[in-house]
Amino acid sequence: MSRTLTERQSKFMTVLFDEANGDIVEAKKLAGYSDTTSTTEIVKGLKEEIIEATQTFMARNAPKAAMAVVSGVVNPTDLGTREKLNAAKELLDRTGIVKTEKMQVESSGGIMLLPAKKEDD
Repeated sequence: MSRTLTERQSKFMTVLFDEANGDIVEAKKLAGYSDTTSTTEIVKGLKEEIIEATQTFMARNAPKAAMAVVSGVVNPTDLGTREKLNAAKELLDRTGIVKTEKMQVESSGGIMLLPAKKEDD
């Protein structure tokens, strides 16, 4: 259930992750808000839309993060690889693509210790 935004709010959301590069103050100017308009009030009014747009932006950049991980495997000696891999891991974790851990339990003996039985009185 999305609500209808004003023309300025729509423009703000359009430029926020494009021309403004995530800069709230710059997006405010580009959207045509006056200098006296509080950025806090703009954000309060668009909180849910900003969060949704941020999640979409992160998902849109997840493939780049995946490519950075593979690039780190292919060219591990490139400068900045460690930092790039850390940033890629963070982005992938935040978009829900997490490292899968498997645990394998093996038993080669036939003895299993169980707790003592409780006696009924």
